[in-house]
Amino acid sequence: MKTIIQIVLWVGCIALGYLIYNSITGPIKFKEVKQERYAQVVAKLKDIRNSQDAYKTVNGKYANDFNSLIRFIDTGKYVITQQRDSSFMEFDKAYGIDLLKEVKIIDTLGFVSVKDSLFKKDSRYKTLMDVPTAPNGEKFEMKAAFVEKSGYRAPVFEAKVDKNVILYDQPKDLLARENAALSVEEVNGPSIRVGSLDEVSTSGNWPPIYDKKNDQ
Repeated sequence: MKTIIQIVLWVGCIALGYLIYNSITGPIKFKEVKQERYAQVVAKLKDIRNSQDAYKTVNGKYANDFNSLIRFIDTGKYVITQQRDSSFMEFDKAYGIDLLKEVKIIDTLGFVSVKDSLFKKDSRYKTLMDVPTAPNGEKFEMKAAFVEKSGYRAPVFEAKVDKNVILYDQPKDLLARENAALSVEEVNGPSIRVGSLDEVSTSGNWPPIYDKKNDQ
């Protein structure tokens, strides 16, 4: 009986030690996984933003779906222009004399492929919709719209993915805490996003640390 009690106590001690160890290392491992995956997602969202900016430059609005956006990257071109000042003499009927008129002339110099400008020879734009590390091939949600601001109808877009998709295999208690995060050093809210359907903004909701990681 004494031996059995000793074995039970040893098992209990080992289990307690594991729980203590896990309570200390668990959040550390969670943070490492989170930052690594978030960095990949942010890099993808930046590609989406750059592509949408190019689409808007050419079309005056944002793409509402990835098929349209990817097709545009494949075929779209930027117009290269040059602005110069010019002047000429024009007869003014009111004064009865020739007056100097100054104008700005915009010359078209050529065209540049959007694909070459944004991605060069990299074909990663073809999978813009795919969420990195997603377990079941989940896609980013993306929508485009217009908002009224000071009498101006401005184009807007938003692309996002839930944290639950990115951190699908992490402890539920830590994931719940992450979804409720409110800090300048964290990704606030339950999703990572870029752009907004309510405001004229193409900013992301991630902190500067992820910009630094992508620049390395």
